[in-house]
Amino acid sequence: MRLLCWTYALLVLLTPPCVLAQANVFDSPRPPAVAVPSAPPAAPNASSATSSAASNLASLSAPVGYRLAANDQVAIEVFGEDDLRTNGRLNAEGNLSVPLLGSVHLAGLTLSQATARLSELYGRDYLVNPKVNVSLVGYAKRRYTVLGQVNRPGSYEMPDGSPDGIDLLEAIATAGGYTRIAAPERITVRRHRDGGSDQVLKVNAKKLAKGDGDTFLVIPGDTLTVGESIF
Repeated sequence: MRLLCWTYALLVLLTPPCVLAQANVFDSPRPPAVAVPSAPPAAPNASSATSSAASNLASLSAPVGYRLAANDQVAIEVFGEDDLRTNGRLNAEGNLSVPLLGSVHLAGLTLSQATARLSELYGRDYLVNPKVNVSLVGYAKRRYTVLGQVNRPGSYEMPDGSPDGIDLLEAIATAGGYTRIAAPERITVRRHRDGGSDQVLKVNAKKLAKGDGDTFLVIPGDTLTVGESIF
């Protein structure tokens, strides 16, 4: 028996360590692998998604001194106050519903004046030194009408880049240009005047096309009538 023990001990000493390690690995049963379920993707936060969408709205480059009017669309942001972010159109009275403040009259104000107005109102009762930004998102739909001897008579919207008026020749071109029997030298412009009767203006577009006179600006509400040649 003692001889067997010495023989076993000698075998252990002479056996390389790597063989012993492999023997231990094979001798020891491995625990079964447990699959760890991956966490489901987090649902997007509704408020952050709304804020992100609002911040991506493209603002327009309003002309210097442009004053807001009914149906203009504006975006309002208050720095550090995402809940106060809003976007909407001024109503027919020129008012806009603003968070916390309710209905605020903004028509007739420039963007900087509207910013100052909202900053004052927020600072009065709700915020300390609020930083407000008011940007123009869309103009109100301003229209003019072209009748008479043009190829596409009808009512047209002022382009966004020229909300307060466009050149008469551009207005004629938008309506498809003159017909074969048009008389460009005899154009009548009917213009509404607040608190009074309509103003009727006579324009010679033939001279305008030759550069012989000042340009004529067609403003929202104007109705152009291109006369017919008598020859």
